Amino acid sequence: MNRTELAKIIRERRAIKSGYNDKKVTKETVMQLLEESIWAPTHGMRQPWRFLFVDKDHLPSFAKKIASTYPKEIQANRENYLNEPNAILVVIMETSDIPKQWDENFGAVSAMIQNFWLLAWEEKLGVVWKTNPHIYDEKVKEILNVKENEKIVGFIHMGYFNEIPQGKERIPLAEKFEVFKG
Repeated sequence: MNRTELAKIIRERRAIKSGYNDKKVTKETVMQLLEESIWAPTHGMRQPWRFLFVDKDHLPSFAKKIASTYPKEIQANRENYLNEPNAILVVIMETSDIPKQWDENFGAVSAMIQNFWLLAWEEKLGVVWKTNPHIYDEKVKEILNVKENEKIVGFIHMGYFNEIPQGKERIPLAEKFEVFKG
C-alpha cells in the first residue's frame, strides 16, 4: 500500500535538537511557513497565537537575557543552550479565564505548531518544540513583552541540518485504542 506524501512526511518528521549547519534561517522563510501554518483549526476563529522571531544575529543577546533569569551557577549553561539553534521562534498564546476556551486555544496553537513543523521538515528545516522552565518564568515574560492574558507555549528551536536522526518506535495503536460498548 502506498502512503501519501503527507503521511510520509508525518512519519518521517523528526525533532532536530542539534547538529545544525550554518545555513541561515531567515525571517522571510519563517513567515512563509507561518502563512500556511496558521490555517490550523481554531475554535471561534480566535487565532490565539502570536510570534517573536529571533535570528542568529540576535540570538546571543536574546540568550544572555533569558539565561539571566536562571540562578548564577547555571546561567552560562543556559546561555550556551539557547545559542545552539540557528533561530528561535517564540510561540505565544492568548489565554482565557474560561477553561474551555483555554483548552481550545492551546489545541489550536498545538495544531498550528504541528503544521509549522511538517512544512519546515518539507524544506529540510529542523525544528524542535522546547518547553524549558524559562517559558513559565515571569521575568522571561517581562523581557519578551508577553501580556497579562498571554502564555509562552514554547521556544521553537530551528536550524537546517545535514543528518536525520534515527526515529523512535511508537506504541502500537492497538494498545491505545478502545471501542465504547456502553
